[in-house]
Amino acid sequence: TDAIVATYDGGIYVIDGGSLEVVEDIELEGFNRLNPAGDGRHVLVSTSSGFRVLDAVGAELTDDEFEAPEPGHVVHHAGRTVLFSDGTGEVTSFDPADLGDGLPETETYASEEAHHGVAIELENGETAVTYGDEEERPGVLVLDADGEEIHRSDECPGVHGEAAAQDDALLFGCEDGVLLYRDGEFAKTDSPDDYGRIGNQAGHEGSPYVLGDYKTDPDAELERPERISITDTTDGGLELIDLGTSYSFRSLGRGPDGEALVLGTDGALHVIDPESAEVTDSHPVVGEWTEPLEWQDPRPTLFVRGDTAYVTEPGEKKLYAVDIATGEVRAETELPEASNEITGVEE
Repeated sequence: TDAIVATYDGGIYVIDGGSLEVVEDIELEGFNRLNPAGDGRHVLVSTSSGFRVLDAVGAELTDDEFEAPEPGHVVHHAGRTVLFSDGTGEVTSFDPADLGDGLPETETYASEEAHHGVAIELENGETAVTYGDEEERPGVLVLDADGEEIHRSDECPGVHGEAAAQDDALLFGCEDGVLLYRDGEFAKTDSPDDYGRIGNQAGHEGSPYVLGDYKTDPDAELERPERISITDTTDGGLELIDLGTSYSFRSLGRGPDGEALVLGTDGALHVIDPESAEVTDSHPVVGEWTEPLEWQDPRPTLFVRGDTAYVTEPGEKKLYAVDIATGEVRAETELPEASNEITGVEE
């Protein structure tokens, strides 16, 4: 019931979350991505044709699949799991508790144009979804529980990445700041730089603060930023923190009490108090590393569940389970092959 799942070139490992022993090695060709389904049992595997259902607790890849050309983001919030197909712009929403006996009943929405997007459902039944096309993504619209558009904002150029925070607040990353949706209204917070892109984010539903990346060079082949962003969703306040080390899009996480966690290229897990915007601890875990140019290539990756940070070190084929509070390595293992993405079952 505490399964960890990791991809490697040619398959998927199902791993015991305590001992880190590989329970099952499942062959699966292609570049596959992993997403918690939100029911405490299943993981959704993004394949070339859609989102395939993996029973992580039973260590079995089922034949059930949500068809989706170019499967993109998977978001679980407010008891609903929402899928986005970049190839069609279609949004698919369902109750993850219904997984396990065939595919569950779903609700769908067709975006105006296909694009690299994301959607998330709120407690009141509203759905926030990005809009745009292959050339540009200007913002976010909101549908009511009946699927009718009720709000729209075009103040989020290059919209990418989402996070849910305390009190059902939603935050979306933009090329010039962040866009907040809260209590039925949009509010924009501008970056201090003309181009201050926030994309990948990590929220915590018990905290008003959202952790995000922060990039300032629109022409970089691959920017390796050393600053991260903290946004207060109660007032839209944005703080930048200089870590003194770079990180990647697979480096962000949140601790059990809302701590902001960043796995740096210096090999340390950095713990940040989001309220004070200060680094409170830095726990050495892996060796120094460099982010590869290709985003699909393996690099040290962070997955957080409860008070444990799971950290991969693909160059050494290692996986570590780290106590967030103390930095103690509770368990470690050497995997048969270098891992790429990692996730686990979580409600």
